[in-house]
Amino acid sequence: MSTVIRPLFGQAAYRSWVYAGIGAAMSLPPMALALVVASPKWPTALRTVGFCVALCAVLVAMGAPRAARRGCIRLANGLAATGLSEPPEAPAPAWTDRLRTSAYLGAHMAVGGAVTAVACLAVFAALILPTFWLSGGGPVASFGWTVPVEPGWPGLWTVAAAAGCLALAGYAAVGGAAVLRLLAPLLLGPRAAERLAAAEQQLDLLAQRNRLAQELHDSIGHTLTASTIQAAVAAELMDSDPHAARRALNSIEETSRTAMDDLDHVLGVLREGQSPTTPQRTLAHLGPLTERVRGAGAQVHVETAGDLTRIPAVVSREAYRIVQEGLTNAMRHSDMAGITLRVAVRDGWLEVELVNPLAATVPFRPGRERGHGLTGISERVRLLRGEVSSGPTDEHGTHWRLAARIPLRSAP
Repeated sequence: MSTVIRPLFGQAAYRSWVYAGIGAAMSLPPMALALVVASPKWPTALRTVGFCVALCAVLVAMGAPRAARRGCIRLANGLAATGLSEPPEAPAPAWTDRLRTSAYLGAHMAVGGAVTAVACLAVFAALILPTFWLSGGGPVASFGWTVPVEPGWPGLWTVAAAAGCLALAGYAAVGGAAVLRLLAPLLLGPRAAERLAAAEQQLDLLAQRNRLAQELHDSIGHTLTASTIQAAVAAELMDSDPHAARRALNSIEETSRTAMDDLDHVLGVLREGQSPTTPQRTLAHLGPLTERVRGAGAQVHVETAGDLTRIPAVVSREAYRIVQEGLTNAMRHSDMAGITLRVAVRDGWLEVELVNPLAATVPFRPGRERGHGLTGISERVRLLRGEVSSGPTDEHGTHWRLAARIPLRSAP
């Protein structure tokens, strides 16, 4: 018994009532407009045809706007629990989708109107029958039907009939929502082309998130490495050279502030879908980057050739990250002396070369510390259709060389 009654008193039943009521309410303006168009002076057949044509035209107009389908999907998901996905953004919806939306609007209005009519009749009967019985009985006539209600115990059936009418009203709403739930995937669900577009959007989003994660890894890794070295220098010089220790602490503050800007930029992209205010760094910021590395106690010699300001923005941005990661690795695995950075533009290529000595007291560990950085550099260069190489410059392993060549014309 509880299985039969439970569906009538849950939240789903209440949402079904609301959904049916919205459909019935939406049907009133189109019906009224169609009745106005179909003049009473017309013959019956012509009036019927005119009413149907006007009603269909209004439904097509209601389903044509871009927001109509999206609104139907949100309404169906919220009140009918359809679980449909949002349609992908497109320059303009196809007429097929507009007509499908119009068909669903028509079904929603028809089902909502039918549920509302059945519910009103059922509630009316549930009130009238017991009322006549309690008033001493008598015939109940409605819509050409006459039902005799006897007084006393023989008329007790009206109570059960009233309960049945109320249950019928509840099941009408639940059943109407079930019908619309079945129609929703057919009329509002995505087409094959939309599924493909949604999959491409998801791939683009994943690629963007991976790129942002790589940028965050490069920036924070560089900051932590530089700050760790500067903190060690400041601790050693705190007593013997307070002025130098103060410079190291100031450099830590500046480096950390730059890392916070990068972190705000990445989190802003992930949260809002766009960068708030902080621009992405390019080779135009190469000077401040090398100065921060020198502030950490490293000796960096920089050589540039060609016009670095005419490099495409995407190449310049990725090249900056490559240099940043290369300098971070150089500070980790060398004694920070004799680091040479060369950036040149030659014959339509951007060439980046970084050479640093490998200190014997700082062994190069091939695990996590260099693997992710070099992997990220390789991915950036490969996406730009470039070439990258890294490794010792000689068999003794005294120096490490990182070289990347990126074409300027074929960059995406």
